[in-house]
Amino acid sequence: MGTDDDSVVLLAEFSTWLDRERGLSPVSVRCYSKQARYFLAAVGGPGAVSDLDAGKVTAFMVDHSRDRNGWSAKAMVTSLRAFLRFAHATGRTAFPLAGAVPAVASWRLSALPRGLSQPEIERLLDGCDRDTATGRRDYAVLSLLARLGLRGAEAAGLRLDDIDWRAGEITVTGKGSRTERLPLPAPAGEAVAAWLTHGRPRCESRAVFVTVRRPYRQLPATGVRAVMALACDRAGIDRRGAHQLRHSLATEMLRAGASLTEVGQVLRHRSQLATSLYAKVDQDALRPLARPWPGTAR
Repeated sequence: MGTDDDSVVLLAEFSTWLDRERGLSPVSVRCYSKQARYFLAAVGGPGAVSDLDAGKVTAFMVDHSRDRNGWSAKAMVTSLRAFLRFAHATGRTAFPLAGAVPAVASWRLSALPRGLSQPEIERLLDGCDRDTATGRRDYAVLSLLARLGLRGAEAAGLRLDDIDWRAGEITVTGKGSRTERLPLPAPAGEAVAAWLTHGRPRCESRAVFVTVRRPYRQLPATGVRAVMALACDRAGIDRRGAHQLRHSLATEMLRAGASLTEVGQVLRHRSQLATSLYAKVDQDALRPLARPWPGTAR
């Protein structure tokens, strides 16, 4: 069965493996570890890992997915496959079992990406009280999300040395620990500069965004999500995730005439499939391309 201490040790080793071998972000590592902890509890603890077989793995996944939505089930699929690869790589299972984790049926391109309108984005930004340190910080965070399309974890992970003010560029560490230099739009740069010079407290942390109360610590990805949630409340719109601002940026780029390739470059997608979702965004532009049904007027 194994004890709770055994689970802690195993999950710590799994987290280290995800970081060093897979190059995942701290947020992803925590997510994978959380799902692995649930799996271990369901199958009987760390001691049961060596007795796993394809049937047990598949049965767990089928039972786990029964009352969950597609996104939740997919999170478990991805995490469990990673854990089983780790278990085999470290000799805890005799056979590779990642292939026994069934895929979750979905229609990848069935839904339009949900972004915010430009008036809504302006309301989010205008709702920040820039007479306060918190307001300047939140305005800078939201500006980077909206103007540069950063992911929440990327904004939270920015370091002071990542900004090249002379060149007007910013270094972003994204998925898979990929590092890329991006041009820093003037409005976003001005917002960050205002926070750094008139809001950010003096502290040992080298993070761009920190808490405004002692003890001063780096603002985590969960903090960025909280900034977005509170901004939605102030703007009087339904709460949206920080990722919706990436969708908004992509939508506006397409409507301004940018190609899907250019959108993918700005959002730093590694696969064209990720960008292809936006091919359906501008319905007005797509409508003239649709052929009329035979015998009907256009």
